[in-house]
Amino acid sequence: MPGRGAEQGPDTAAESADAKQAGAKPAEPKPAAKPAEPKPAEAKPAEPKPKPAETKPAAKPAEPEPAEAKPAAKPAEPKPAAPKPAETKPAKPDAKPAPAEPSLPEFEKGLSDKIAAKFGERAEIRFVKPDRVGIKVAREDVREVASYLRDEMNFDHAESVTGVDYPADKEIEVVYHLGSYGDESLSRQVLELATRAPREDVPRPGSDSTVLPSLREVFYSVEFHERECFEMLGVYFEDHPDNRRLLLPEDWADIPPLRKDFAIKGR
Repeated sequence: MPGRGAEQGPDTAAESADAKQAGAKPAEPKPAAKPAEPKPAEAKPAEPKPKPAETKPAAKPAEPEPAEAKPAAKPAEPKPAAPKPAETKPAKPDAKPAPAEPSLPEFEKGLSDKIAAKFGERAEIRFVKPDRVGIKVAREDVREVASYLRDEMNFDHAESVTGVDYPADKEIEVVYHLGSYGDESLSRQVLELATRAPREDVPRPGSDSTVLPSLREVFYSVEFHERECFEMLGVYFEDHPDNRRLLLPEDWADIPPLRKDFAIKGR
């Protein structure tokens, strides 16, 4: 296959040979063409900004269709409950035992038993304490009981006589405290003998129903004590040898001062 030089014509080959021989200068390079000035870019119209997508309201969730009411299942038939074991209730504590009555002193109880055996219901035993026994009798029986206490039980004197006003009961009580000088076994004993007289709302000592038998003939020592009860409580003592005032003035015109309705008047 012939080369590219064989394709050149005779003129071309001769010229190149002559040029070589003549030492011709190479052709001056042509000045480089100026770079084409860039054309101003054509301003493209601004692309329209995309409008924000309109937010559509969210669609309401579809209301669930009411479920078809299913027929209620039949309640299971209750099975008979197994019998519960009997509950054992705690045993209630026994009721508190009644407090035992205090034992009475033997000697004083012997004195009260002797009086009760003699007079029965006519003598009320009010109390039995160490060294003390108290009895109460009707005014009709006071002289007989006092004589028995002196003659049979050796209470030979009255240590004191006092009185108490009971307006609610319409009575005045006179109390004799008896002792013994001659019987050593009674040296510490004091026997209280009490009786009552009717009480007048408007007292007239010596002229009303507030009257008691005097024990002056049984116990000589009561003479002045009974006189004091006469003026202070308005109790008149029958058969007393000297029923007159002892402490108050003879012209005392007020009610007896130891009665509870007596009012102290200022000067």
